[in-house]
Amino acid sequence: MATRMKHETPQTPPGADVKAVIAWLERTGTPAERDGMARYGLPSDRAFGISVGSLQKEAKQLGKSHDLAAALWDSGWYEARLLACFVDEPARVSAAQMDRWCRDFDNWGVCDTVCFHLFSYAPNVWPKVAKWAALKDEFSKRGAFALLWSLTVHDKAADDAPFLHGLQLIEAAAGDARHFVKKGVDMALRATAKRNAALHAASIAVAERLAAAGDATARWIGQHALREMKSASVVARLAKLQK
Repeated sequence: MATRMKHETPQTPPGADVKAVIAWLERTGTPAERDGMARYGLPSDRAFGISVGSLQKEAKQLGKSHDLAAALWDSGWYEARLLACFVDEPARVSAAQMDRWCRDFDNWGVCDTVCFHLFSYAPNVWPKVAKWAALKDEFSKRGAFALLWSLTVHDKAADDAPFLHGLQLIEAAAGDARHFVKKGVDMALRATAKRNAALHAASIAVAERLAAAGDATARWIGQHALREMKSASVVARLAKLQK
């Protein structure tokens, strides 16, 4: 039997129950990591202080488990919810689960990680973009645009139509001055522009209208997005995609 190195983090065996995983989170977290979360606008009152990289390594040890993911999510701990999205099975994620978890979003870290690493791979995900864009809660609404951004990367089969609709949602939400909605809208706009040349042109048109808007938030989004959209790196990337 191999001897564990003195400083090696104990690993939770595959198939462990939620209590064992929470125990691993508790002994792995550090006060320094937890205290540093505030610098990034992340809550530390229900957190252990564990890096995302460590959580992803642990998720590989655990393997995929839809049931474990549900139990981890329900625990309410910050790192447990991140881990839940890494171990869940996208094919088993239902529309009801997506809505339920979206209602629980209370910080950008969980919102963005869940959308990018889990929901964007789930079946029947596209209707959630429009549905969540109409929500009032700051982080639930951000979920719409984090999801749209994720889909620009992960949905290789989609044509331009859902992204063009996404641009309409972006323009409609551009006046929302709440920090995490504003940043989510900006992120989704810039990501859509990188999808292909046609969507780049459509995104430029939206950004130019926003940049000329009377509303300060919309104007910031438009101006900020245009700087990246028109950058040499983005133009070169799109040219390469067309070859």
